[in-house]
Amino acid sequence: MMTRFINDMKKYFSYAKYSAKSDLKSEVASSYLNWLWWVLDPLLFMMVYTFIAVIVFRSKIEYFPVFVFIGLTLWNFFNKNVQGSVKMVRQNSSIVSKVYIPKYILILQKMLENGFKMLISFGLVGIMMVLYRVPVTWRIIYVLPILVVLVLLTFGLSCIVLHFGVFVDDLHNVMMVILRMLFYLSGIFYSIGDRLEEPFRSLLLYCNPMSMLIECTRNCMLYCTLPYRKMLAVWGLISFILCTIGIRLIYSYENSYVKVM
Repeated sequence: MMTRFINDMKKYFSYAKYSAKSDLKSEVASSYLNWLWWVLDPLLFMMVYTFIAVIVFRSKIEYFPVFVFIGLTLWNFFNKNVQGSVKMVRQNSSIVSKVYIPKYILILQKMLENGFKMLISFGLVGIMMVLYRVPVTWRIIYVLPILVVLVLLTFGLSCIVLHFGVFVDDLHNVMMVILRMLFYLSGIFYSIGDRLEEPFRSLLLYCNPMSMLIECTRNCMLYCTLPYRKMLAVWGLISFILCTIGIRLIYSYENSYVKVM
């Protein structure tokens, strides 16, 4: 299976890249602000959450606007890809029913598109760190393995959700509820380490990969501390297993997707 996966990636990656570029262009083609919406969208959300937390709930977290922006950046990438994968085969039925492409290539296309937006958001994070005079140490290099785990986790879950989304019509609504719940449990606009006590702190940090990844990113980017390296390695292994399961499911059943649709 791994040999087939590598060969398919080499063969169809250029299609995924070209399709992602086309979607990005068409997304802002009719907008007056054009690509600026990719900057304004996360920026406006950050301002809303910052206002609610600082003014309404009087949060005193250091570098809070950057704190929120990091959480939103990681969450938006994960959420958009996983949620969008549920109906991905049905939405691309015109392509799927006419030509063969491995169905996970559709996921890769969206991940490239949303990954580009995530890089823009991280660029804004960098600018905000300069404005807020956030000290930077060598520990910031841990952002790279964190992003690798995030990509593997997102790809694996998206493949599994794509497969079951073909057969279960209500999965889209179920995933909306689950992801909404995860949003509030992932510490986007609050610190799980500071606000919760044991055993709830460990439960959310270690059993919810998004809360762990967000907390790790903040630790190494804002607070000059090490991430949870053991848990990062554990979730990296789990994410790899999820990718293997998802790819195997798609390869085993993708010929029947057209019949179900």
